Amino acid sequence: MADAPLVLGIETSCDETGVGIVRGHTLLANTIASSMDEHARFGGVVPEVASRAHLEAMTPTVEAALAQAGLRFSDIDAVAVTAGPGLAGALLVGVAAAKAYALGLGVPLYGVNHLAAHVAVDQLEHGPLPKPCIAMLVSGGHSSLLLVPDVAKDVVSLGSTVDDAAGEAFDKVARVLGLPFPGGPHIDRAAAAGSGTAVSFPRGKIDDGTLDFSFSGLKTAVARWVEAREAAGESIHVPDVAASFQEAVVDVLTRKALQACKRYDVHDLLIGGGVAANSRLRALAQERCDAAGVRLRVPRPGLCTDNGAMVAALGSDLVAAGITPSALEIPADSSLPITTVHV
Repeated sequence: MADAPLVLGIETSCDETGVGIVRGHTLLANTIASSMDEHARFGGVVPEVASRAHLEAMTPTVEAALAQAGLRFSDIDAVAVTAGPGLAGALLVGVAAAKAYALGLGVPLYGVNHLAAHVAVDQLEHGPLPKPCIAMLVSGGHSSLLLVPDVAKDVVSLGSTVDDAAGEAFDKVARVLGLPFPGGPHIDRAAAAGSGTAVSFPRGKIDDGTLDFSFSGLKTAVARWVEAREAAGESIHVPDVAASFQEAVVDVLTRKALQACKRYDVHDLLIGGGVAANSRLRALAQERCDAAGVRLRVPRPGLCTDNGAMVAALGSDLVAAGITPSALEIPADSSLPITTVHV
């Protein structure tokens, strides 16, 4: 695809300033400036801090991406940006920057959906998506099951979280266990030395007939279990609690994902989002997909977390599909529905 357009992607939906450059489905650059350390002392992302960090990081991160790809601004053919969902102030920084770059370079602008971009990014590693496929997106803000006939045009919501998303539950349980923020990687590491069957934690909505998720009850169950042991003067074996909590989350996620595949007679499952970097989720998903005859696709961990490459990848798909570019007046929409791939 040497003649495919060069697309610059900008991602600022939360705490990472991500800039990626792709040509077709070939990744040329993926640079990230994270403000995670600034949020860690608060135990969660502070929107105002994230917005300021994006402002400071935008220009150097874009310049770093161009340098990584060996390109100049004049080489860019289109600019894509996350228009939503996400933190309103953080999104505004990215959208404003993308408008400025598109206008200054005289190239088309594509405002894209953050969740659809998490689906599109897998193509940078594993090639074109099967049509259709089931996508499960799991992160700090989202736990979603999607039917994806065509990521550039048609994404259907099958189920989502009714309370805490999976990644949010990881963060909250990590805090209960005295582990640092963000909780996901630390629980994954702690769980490696524990047993997933040490404590029987509940599986929310596991057999309710829907494709929705609920992790608030599980989070509360872990907190109450820890509180009861501490009140009784018993020691807490953190690896066992971490492993048992993690097992409850990935059990629900993989069961629901395969229920969706069976219900819609789809034989390809894609898992994306930050929690897709979890080692136990990847292992259990592979085991259950193999048993069910479902092909599993999971991007490498660096493409699971928020990044500019995923935005560029979806932008490239929109260009290839002949989708009309966005107007320069596009807003940042913090609650943009997944069914709106492009604004």
